[in-house]
Amino acid sequence: MITIDLITGFLGSGKTTFIEKYARWLVAKGERVCILENDYGAINIDRVLLQDLLGPNCELEMVVGGDGAEAHQRRFRTKLISMAMLGYTRVLVEPSGIYDIDEFFDSLYEEPLDRWYEVGSVLTIVDARLDPGLSPASRYLLASEAAGAGKIILSKLPVTLSTPKHDKVRPEANRTAGIDTGRRNDRRQGAMTAAVVDIDQPPTDAKNDAVAQTLAILNQAMEELQCTRRFAYPDDVLAKPWDQLEDSDFQMLEAAGYRHVSFLKKAVAEEDAYQSLFYMHYETTPEDLQARVLKLLADPAAGHVLRIKGFSSGLELNVTKDERHFRPLSVPTEDVIIVIGEGLRKDIVAGYFPGAVTV
Repeated sequence: MITIDLITGFLGSGKTTFIEKYARWLVAKGERVCILENDYGAINIDRVLLQDLLGPNCELEMVVGGDGAEAHQRRFRTKLISMAMLGYTRVLVEPSGIYDIDEFFDSLYEEPLDRWYEVGSVLTIVDARLDPGLSPASRYLLASEAAGAGKIILSKLPVTLSTPKHDKVRPEANRTAGIDTGRRNDRRQGAMTAAVVDIDQPPTDAKNDAVAQTLAILNQAMEELQCTRRFAYPDDVLAKPWDQLEDSDFQMLEAAGYRHVSFLKKAVAEEDAYQSLFYMHYETTPEDLQARVLKLLADPAAGHVLRIKGFSSGLELNVTKDERHFRPLSVPTEDVIIVIGEGLRKDIVAGYFPGAVTV
């Protein structure tokens, strides 16, 4: 059977960056991988960002659309059926930022997909700089996508971290520090995991502070979701700079599995959480583009702009309040700018890109 992993994550968390690293590791150990970009949007920039992965042992497919979840799920199933006979050993599914994970499991439990695919791991990427002021709809999406994860992978961590020791077992002291330890059943086919942290090295540096703050926000969102699951470091969380990931880390993620949990489900439309506005073929200079993008990001009249990404004026841009990347394009590609945020005013945002084709 073909193993299929789901890589979820909230807006701008770094799903595509992680998938690139994970897919390279899988290919290096002999897997034949297909990355399935399962996105609701009309345009998917991530396809361009993953181009250099493509080769005989790694291919890229897409499921796109914007005409409702039912039609989108039907196309997802159809795509998996067409892929089943192509010799893949592993499929990595990257959904959009707004995604009902039940859609993933419901599809795979139906004939004929249940005969061809088996679920491997559900991995959720979470930005370690989560905004405590996330809207209720955004907190719902964050928690619902993380609830069933076999492992939470933190992105964008500070550099420093004190390494927990594993030579002592002090579960009572560790629990008082808010770190869950000892053995527990991870509810994936009875598998057992172990995590031992030495309280003599408390999480006091910048990175461990970021881990604690992120989990506090995530667990609060889980409580609002009326879900009993809570996340603890290190049992449920990989918190490590991604350029330091080793074979053992990827092996752990590959075997992380998933959790069956229940929570209060809500219908969240894109306009209730965040929107994606597309602008194509905008022509200007790189300097003017940078100035416009930064001004838009800070303009409250445009709504709550969370991220601006894309390709335009010879630049690849990926801009948030914490990151401002404007890089020269290495290869020519179609110009498109995507503005993502909450409560966006289309008329005001469009004014920053006069003459652009809107999608």
